[in-house]
Amino acid sequence: MERQWFSTCCVLLLLVLVSCNSSFAAAGAKPLYLKYKDPKQPVGARIKDLVKRMTLEEKIGQMVQIDLTVASSDVMKNYYLGSVLSGGGSVPSPKASAAAWVNTVNGLQKGALSTRLGIPMIYGIDAVHGHNNVYNATIFPHNVGLGVTRHESSQLDPQLIKKIGAATAKEVRATGIPYAFAPCIAVCRDPRWGRCYESYSEDHTIVQKMTEIIPGLQGDLPANSRKGVPFVDNRTKVAACAKHYMGDGGTTKGINENNTVISMNGLMSIHMPAYLNSISKGVATIMVSYSSWNGKKMHANRELVTGFLKDKLKFRGFVISDWQGIDRITSPPHANYSSSITAGVGAGIDMIMVAYNYTELINDMIYQVKNRIIPVSRIDDAVKRILRVKFVMGLFEKPLADLSMVNELGKQEHRDLAREAVRKSLVLLKNGKTADKPLLPLPKKAAKILVAGSHADNLGNQCGGWTITWQGQTGNDLTSGMFPVLEQFCLCFFFFFCYNFTIRI
Repeated sequence: MERQWFSTCCVLLLLVLVSCNSSFAAAGAKPLYLKYKDPKQPVGARIKDLVKRMTLEEKIGQMVQIDLTVASSDVMKNYYLGSVLSGGGSVPSPKASAAAWVNTVNGLQKGALSTRLGIPMIYGIDAVHGHNNVYNATIFPHNVGLGVTRHESSQLDPQLIKKIGAATAKEVRATGIPYAFAPCIAVCRDPRWGRCYESYSEDHTIVQKMTEIIPGLQGDLPANSRKGVPFVDNRTKVAACAKHYMGDGGTTKGINENNTVISMNGLMSIHMPAYLNSISKGVATIMVSYSSWNGKKMHANRELVTGFLKDKLKFRGFVISDWQGIDRITSPPHANYSSSITAGVGAGIDMIMVAYNYTELINDMIYQVKNRIIPVSRIDDAVKRILRVKFVMGLFEKPLADLSMVNELGKQEHRDLAREAVRKSLVLLKNGKTADKPLLPLPKKAAKILVAGSHADNLGNQCGGWTITWQGQTGNDLTSGMFPVLEQFCLCFFFFFCYNFTIRI
């Protein structure tokens, strides 16, 4: 009996010792080394290590970008989503502060980080003439205005454009967002196109020079950089997006999303050059155009997206669709969604701005890969490109934004820069009947001044597209801006509103 009791005690003591040793080992153990989380490793090695750890569902999730209105921490976690965007008017709350934006973005980011591999998402927003979706942000002239800015020497002023890019980047980062869907480098060839204001010029050489906004947004490319590799400098910079690839400004009769009928030589000599400049400056992403080239939808054009952009130009960032661009491969949109997914992903689109119906997209893509309709190699290529941008930006090291930059939003220095840009963008076509009898400047004591058009007292119309309603109504419209410089009781204002033929005195 004593011997049995002694044996039992020895066994129990041994178990206790093993348990203690295990606990001590666990307490003193180093965390499991993961190469993809080591910033000292080359980006290529980190990408390779991470991709081989990913499941098909995790890979496809990285290729999906959804709108803020359908995003949540749980959605990010459950579907392994790689990106979120704010579409027009998609905000945390009306007139949300910079801090509110930061908190919203961070909340979604925490959902992404809570996944098995902890891959951060990238949040994108249209910041096409300043951070135009955000209340109290600085608004700059549209590209059509910036395209005519000149030095006193009457030369183009690309350095002014670069400063605007840097200011915009700071304001975007102030809201916790690291990705801007800008610049638009369309070459508008027909003034009937409703988006001509987003084009710097009908002259591709001017558009090429205005790509200097990219180093403003992203930072100056290091001298030893490889061709086509994306670059984003630091946490005051954002990933840029050259758009819309390509020929969007050359559609027949200027009809939006229409067909660009032009030879390959014409396409390359007019619409391609600005993309060459953008890639040489390290642009991180390129967005595909809704339009077609000679009847072939750009979202389904493998020859130009993969064959030319990726293979020939060696672009190593990722290609993103336009808003529901996959849906619009067919007419009407979404008519044959499965075949559109096959065509779009097969063409070389890496990230799909699906916006809302993300579960349908994900399920369909999983089915197509498992049934060998879309090859796994195409998925891996897309994921590697997306991860490359995220690694280069430092999102794995610092995925969460802080409040240190909130005061950059609407900063006076940026507003002064906007005023400079406005002054330099003004073009006086004619001043009076003859040069020796100028009409301007108008005398303060003129009997009457006619201010014609609905823009006269509407700040949204005055600012133009992307700010008509989203930005709020802070600032001076044309009418209120005139009052401070006019002498009291000296003028009779006369407004004519073309849209309803009413007159107000």
